[in-house]
Amino acid sequence: MIRLEELTKAYDTPQGLVTAVDRVSFEVGSGETCVLLGPSGCGKTTTLRMINRLVAPSAGKIYLAGRDTDTVDPVELRRGIGYVIQQIGLFPNMTVAENIGVVPRLLGWDAARRRRRAEELLALLALPPGAFADRYPSELSGGQAQRVGVARALAVDPPVLLMDEPFAALDPVNREAIQDEFLRMQQKLRKTILFVSHDIDEAVKMADRIAIFNAGRLVQFAAPDEMLAHPTDAFVASFVGRDRTLKRLRLTRVREVMTGADDGPGDTNVPTVPADDDLRSVAALFLEFDTESLRCIDAAGRVVGIVKRSAVAARLAIDDSR
Repeated sequence: MIRLEELTKAYDTPQGLVTAVDRVSFEVGSGETCVLLGPSGCGKTTTLRMINRLVAPSAGKIYLAGRDTDTVDPVELRRGIGYVIQQIGLFPNMTVAENIGVVPRLLGWDAARRRRRAEELLALLALPPGAFADRYPSELSGGQAQRVGVARALAVDPPVLLMDEPFAALDPVNREAIQDEFLRMQQKLRKTILFVSHDIDEAVKMADRIAIFNAGRLVQFAAPDEMLAHPTDAFVASFVGRDRTLKRLRLTRVREVMTGADDGPGDTNVPTVPADDDLRSVAALFLEFDTESLRCIDAAGRVVGIVKRSAVAARLAIDDSR
């Protein structure tokens, strides 16, 4: 859906030519979320802004759905791309519904259609329309305002969504909540998303693919588990952190490693873990109860399987041996 080929951005400065993005190439499939990750000044935001032509590339190509974006009028290009930034930028004199309807209004949608779309998106992002549509930005919390910013970017149903550290300014509780809502939204909408972050935990949680940058260059492009298991060099290993194994535990659901209920003990004193939890819950219970197996339960509390300590260890060992 999005393909970058040798994308480069260089700036003339009094000290000479500075290359901010250096021959970056990667491809993101339709419906995937790719997180651009790296320290400040590494080129990830410049790369993002070249995709919707807010920054003009010095060299290289960008293709959206196979179409060379150099051949597309910038205004037309941006209408097909949602854009969410950290500062949000809601208009203070407009209601929430009016803010969401800004681009639809520019495109000539009538008032009733704009209102329906705003209410639909508010509901999708867990903001009840009856309570939020007619509020003003000053009446919103930081997390609520950020969700409205996401809704505004989605108003005309663009196939591509660009997000520049959209949750960075939120406190940890609000940040976790809006990440969860965003993931639920993405399961329904399957947009193609490029998401800038400097937070490896956020990247692991949100991404199908991670593109990690250093000094303007793309140093690794991989699925989160692959990057955590096999960092390509010392920089990537340092950036993702020493607790790489613990981070990998959140990527696997209990049901992926459990076996049938008949394969384990029938002892009801054996602790239980929801089958839809990730393996962090399993690891914590193994440590707390010093047991070799856990019973897995579904949402109704029924035992649906067993997860063994050896199966979790084998899962990590198999991945590490690739």
